[in-house]
Amino acid sequence: MDDAQPVFRFAPSPNGELHLGHAYSALLNHHMAREAGGRFLLRMEDIDRARCSLENERRIEADLHWLGVEWDEPPRRQSIHFADYAAALDALIAEGLVYPAFMSRGAVRAFAEHYAEREGRSWPRDPDGALLYPGEERGLGEVERAERIAEGEAFAWRLDMASALARLGRLDWLETGAGPEGETGRVAAEPSRWGDVILARKEIPTSYHLAVVVDDALQGVTHVVRGRDLFHSTSVHRVIQALLGLPAPVYHHHDLILGDDGRKLSKSAGDVSLKALREAGLTAADIRRMVGF
Repeated sequence: MDDAQPVFRFAPSPNGELHLGHAYSALLNHHMAREAGGRFLLRMEDIDRARCSLENERRIEADLHWLGVEWDEPPRRQSIHFADYAAALDALIAEGLVYPAFMSRGAVRAFAEHYAEREGRSWPRDPDGALLYPGEERGLGEVERAERIAEGEAFAWRLDMASALARLGRLDWLETGAGPEGETGRVAAEPSRWGDVILARKEIPTSYHLAVVVDDALQGVTHVVRGRDLFHSTSVHRVIQALLGLPAPVYHHHDLILGDDGRKLSKSAGDVSLKALREAGLTAADIRRMVGF
């Protein structure tokens, strides 16, 4: 492959059927790749093995074929590449930038509620609305950490964001789409808004943030085209890329396809799938027109 050739990708999670929002993102990626004379890849982000299935993968592939979206090599399935993510995580652990944290979501919520009651103000949240991890276990000694892990206590590997940013300094990325506030061009990353994000868990050697960065680098992705709901995640991805010495793609965050109530379409909310629309008599051309193609 020519190193200068653009590479785009569509990366759904096979935990349900595709809807119009997925159709728009897949078609946009495919269109931009072909317009640029580049390659288009399909990736199955299936690290959540409890919710993802091969059956859903086949349905996704069938929907894409029906839409006229074709990919240039066999799909990459994350679940068979855990060793790649574990190697990246081990590198960060060796640098002292990742640590095991034992507080559950419930414990974080209890901590935040206690703080709010004591201080009279709410605990900060990340850009997705989740309560920030308080960092109470960042300073645990190695012996205590090892003992708790040996006892089988559940934990997550968290990035020491303050240490990472002290090492890296200012980060940014090239945005050719737009963020929620219209951000475009060179955009300053704001990873501190996320706090000490989870990069892996005891039972799964990766998270979305770590896997997507490693995959994009290994697959030579040069252009990441995805929904605006992932705009703020790019700040975390830039940190991981910089720490691992990986290249930064060009990012293009696009509009979301919304339901009649103004809500983002979602598989979990039971929004109408492409399969259902096809069975109702709509053609691929109908779908393409519905999403602006």
